Amino acid sequence: MVDVSRSSSKLRRRAAGMVGSRIARLILASNMAGLAILIAGAMVLNEMRAGLVVSKKQDLVGQAQIFTNLLGDGATIGQPEPALEIDLARDTIRSLDLPITVRARVSLRDGEVIADSVFLSDRVDVSALPPLREPSTVQRWLAGLSGTTEGLFSSLVPNRGGDAVRTQTFEEEFATALIGGEAASQRFSDRGQRVISVSVPIQRVSAVVGVLTLEASDVEEIVRAERTALIPFVGVAMLVALVTSALLTLGIARPLRRLAVAADRVRTGRSERLDLPQITKRKDEIGQLAQSVDAMTDTLLDRITANEQFAADVAHELKNPLTSIRSAVETAEMVKDDPVAMEKLRKVIAKDVQRLDRLITDISNASRLEAEITRSPKAMLDIARFASGIVQTYESHETPNVRVVFSDQTMGGGLLVRGRDGPLGQVIRNLIDNARSFSAEGGEVRVTLHQVAIGAQTTARLIVDDDGPGIPEDKLAKIFERFYTDRPKGADFGNNSGLGLSIVKQIIDTHLGTVEAQTRPEGGARFIVDLPAE
Repeated sequence: MVDVSRSSSKLRRRAAGMVGSRIARLILASNMAGLAILIAGAMVLNEMRAGLVVSKKQDLVGQAQIFTNLLGDGATIGQPEPALEIDLARDTIRSLDLPITVRARVSLRDGEVIADSVFLSDRVDVSALPPLREPSTVQRWLAGLSGTTEGLFSSLVPNRGGDAVRTQTFEEEFATALIGGEAASQRFSDRGQRVISVSVPIQRVSAVVGVLTLEASDVEEIVRAERTALIPFVGVAMLVALVTSALLTLGIARPLRRLAVAADRVRTGRSERLDLPQITKRKDEIGQLAQSVDAMTDTLLDRITANEQFAADVAHELKNPLTSIRSAVETAEMVKDDPVAMEKLRKVIAKDVQRLDRLITDISNASRLEAEITRSPKAMLDIARFASGIVQTYESHETPNVRVVFSDQTMGGGLLVRGRDGPLGQVIRNLIDNARSFSAEGGEVRVTLHQVAIGAQTTARLIVDDDGPGIPEDKLAKIFERFYTDRPKGADFGNNSGLGLSIVKQIIDTHLGTVEAQTRPEGGARFIVDLPAE
């Protein structure tokens, strides 16, 4: 049950993504355009065909009613049982002057045909025969396309013309007319032509004396004209498909190809940037993709540069204590008979080893920091309770004798910050340790929490104050650089690697916050951390 719900939720997310995507909508619209044109053309032509067939039927019925009135009045004889007079009926049919495409036949009640306009007319149907030749490839292709298209859309669109004039035999049609009804049908004539046939009773008063049948044989021409009319719609649909395909190729496939080539150039080291301003300025998903890849490339380049600089800084920082240790070892060989000098050299070596151990530890923590920040999930933290808990851990510290106190100025507002408790705890501890290292014996470090508004954003502001010597104005920004340290003369340098404040800034940046340093007017340093709160 869980798997089904997960699958349905994934499908809903994918469908929502397609609806919200400009490129997905463009592709869908362009692919549907040609089909919509064909469907519209088929519907229009089907309506035309239905209208023509129904109109033809109504026209034949109207003519048949007029002709049967003429036959009933002028070609019947006999009282009280009237009957058709054959010669008069033939003269009437001959005088109608029907077009070539319409055939009239008069039948007696027993089915005997007594008059046929085809044989009574003086006109001879003469038409030039086309030259004997094989149909061309284009003609065969068009004929096949016409038949296929007609079959396809006849299944999609109801053929109301066929419903209006149903298919039945002449005998069924004749039987309906004999009982006084009007009958219409579609069928094939003896010449193999599709015809629309109408049979109407010939009546004298109320007696049926015969049946008049009118047949129109121009249905094939109508169908052929319909198929021919469909070809422009097919051509327009194909043209639209070609144009939209070309536009999609130019608008989607080509930019993606250029983006892939530029990414390969960056991957192989032939270029440092994507350098695709025309693509990155686009307002659709491809432009967003190009901007994201460009930003990712810049970020990776910055990280590579930072790693190179970090490696150089590490080598430089490790070289100093190693040089000092080597110098002390070499000097010890020369003064090994002097216990006092040997003791001093031992202390120097011990202090440098301590400094080296601190450097290696902080360098290891700094190198793992980014990966740990990425892996650990964010959670909602009550920042007042969180900071207070960290400050309480310093109450058991006895050396150096520096108090750490916490003050919550939010008046118990329960200010919440979305973040990672491990890195944020390291921020507070690094700032407190930095402040304690600059404080004199018996001094105090104050951690204060405020709630402020920066624009429309509620912000948690954490301030760490100390009573130390403060920070020179020209060093306020530089102190957040890696391995930078500036301590008073005589301070215990081995306990500080210069990475604490750099780690603080890196963590705060990943939490979308800011950190800055100030010198208090009354003396001492102040560090201000702003984090977006909810």
